[in-house]
Amino acid sequence: MSAELISILVLVVVFVIATTRSINMGALAFAAAFGVGQLVAGLDADGIFAGFPGDLFVVLVGVTYLFAIARANGTTDWLVHAAIRLVRGRIALIPWVMFAVAGVLTGIGAVSPAAVAIVAPIALSFAARHGISPLLMGAMVVHGAQGGGFSPISIYGSIVNGIVAREKLPGSELTLFLASLVANVLIAGVVFVLCGGLKLSSRQDGAKRRTVGTAGEGGRPEADRPETDRPEAERLTPARIATLGALVALVVAVLGFDLDAGLSSVTLAVLLSAFWPDTSRKAVSQIAWPTVLLICGVLTYVGVLEEMGTIDYAGDAVSDIGVPLLAAVLLCYIGALVSAFASSVGIMGALIPLAVPFLAQGEIGAVGMVAALAISATVVDVSPFSTNGALVLAAAPDVDRERFFRQLMVYGGIVVAAVPAAVWLVLVVPGFG
Repeated sequence: MSAELISILVLVVVFVIATTRSINMGALAFAAAFGVGQLVAGLDADGIFAGFPGDLFVVLVGVTYLFAIARANGTTDWLVHAAIRLVRGRIALIPWVMFAVAGVLTGIGAVSPAAVAIVAPIALSFAARHGISPLLMGAMVVHGAQGGGFSPISIYGSIVNGIVAREKLPGSELTLFLASLVANVLIAGVVFVLCGGLKLSSRQDGAKRRTVGTAGEGGRPEADRPETDRPEAERLTPARIATLGALVALVVAVLGFDLDAGLSSVTLAVLLSAFWPDTSRKAVSQIAWPTVLLICGVLTYVGVLEEMGTIDYAGDAVSDIGVPLLAAVLLCYIGALVSAFASSVGIMGALIPLAVPFLAQGEIGAVGMVAALAISATVVDVSPFSTNGALVLAAAPDVDRERFFRQLMVYGGIVVAAVPAAVWLVLVVPGFG
């Protein structure tokens, strides 16, 4: 049996053991990376740790640290109430507001994980307070970020369009953007319906219904009351003002100056802790350490797979198939499956060149194929093993994390199974481009 097949079978075993024995999958993956890396691939410790996602480690720690402080001093509660006032108490609109905000952020140039890191903690705090499915809210944030992710000025869009130009393939920036946007809107709509979004339409937050005084006394909705007359949870204290300033600074640092989201979050969290140590003391213990172990372990093993050539092995096997349409759908599935555990950008950068040989034959439309690959490789980022899914998992307060992890994993599996075939059928089979 080849080393590549052994590494794939070990990954399956890791999944089975983690599911049946309730062992942290990250710990199992570290052990698998050590065993496969040293015994099968002949890698030393440096080669094994080359796949450790240090940047993602800092992002997960930094973002959850900052928002643990925001929860401790009541800033997230204030933001939730502000969101309610913005939509006049119509709870059903909030998931779509979060979808739109995440989409705008990525559309104007934020990398998808940065947008999710900013929006997800606020969105999931709202979901926890109002009994909205965390899966619904998390999916809306991730699909919103991916919906705007291929605008002509976005990071993903620039990368894919650059690869297309370098490979001298026909391209359409507008088609790529609209295809991704429509796909994510449709998926978000389905998730909204299946996860109880329609039931939210009959609910309004009590802040809109409750009034001060009687109608004859000039009573007004509580959502319209002055700041000084609001309950403590809805007031702006100095700590909350500073925390809101830190969140704005995080957005500016990431989007305006292209600074690292993780390092920026840690720095801002430390500054807030220095000024308000009482409310920040417990924040470090509230960092999502089990999630950090899970994600870093799995991605370290994926790094070993890349180092030993397993990913290229699978891609080359598909590209050797003589039926272009079959090869196209298999490439979409490989992109979706691998991207659920690894870098979406890296997968797109590998798969588009692999598609060049049969695109050059003219039997497959390049524009449709590139769009299908891009969507397949990014729409699965709701998986808990991807950066976006991990951020959603880490940001969810007051949830059974193991249960939420399984929900995200099942949903990610459904997306991996269904979306590549759907986009292949709509974009590749008709021969666009």
